[in-house]
Amino acid sequence: MTARFHCAIALTADSALTLPPGAARHVQVLRMQPGDALTLFDGSGGEYAATVERMGRSEVAVQVGAHSAIEREAPRAVHLAVGMPANERMDWLVEKATELGVASIQPLMTAHGVLRLMGERADKKRAHWEAVAIAACEQCGRNRVPVIHPVQPLAGWLAKPVADSERFILSLADGTRPVADIAHGASSEPRDAWVLSGPEGGLSATEEQDAIARGFAPLTLGPRVLRAETAALAALALLAGQ
Repeated sequence: MTARFHCAIALTADSALTLPPGAARHVQVLRMQPGDALTLFDGSGGEYAATVERMGRSEVAVQVGAHSAIEREAPRAVHLAVGMPANERMDWLVEKATELGVASIQPLMTAHGVLRLMGERADKKRAHWEAVAIAACEQCGRNRVPVIHPVQPLAGWLAKPVADSERFILSLADGTRPVADIAHGASSEPRDAWVLSGPEGGLSATEEQDAIARGFAPLTLGPRVLRAETAALAALALLAGQ
């Protein structure tokens, strides 16, 4: 596979292009030379063959070739709403969820979560996670970058209507339905799904009850207590049909 780069500008087949700064730095770090082949994608679908034409001190000029409509998306669009785990675990979650085909990620502040983000700090974190998702797409072959939504408090997010989709919440309560049952029982054209999961300390009883009252069906991953990021990814892999 040729090296892949995301371009934050619309691409056009059979055109000359000066790569945006991020992609240009990546090409320079890889020490690519004129004549080298690369693959470009802008996130709108498909990918473009391209060739390095010129390497400048800070600019990289390429010739964009044919567009290929190839997609590598998951069979089912699954969106994760996650109580943000602390430290680097949220980065790891975003990276691996992107590789597994997540459609979008909604970072949430919850009662038991230790990560509190507001204002400029929240904006910077979101931009960082978007960059993590883009890098994961470049690595795994996806041509559509998952949406990273702005950080919200869980209560505020639950108060807003969710688009027509199935809604699930990961729960340790007795009597919950196994995620595997939902995944194996999906139709040939499954509906989009939202999966709500808590941070390291889990969702509070009030938060869980509020979500269930708003139509989130409780699901379990089994008898073992998984880390917050592991639980979200396991549910994603099962429901997305990977």
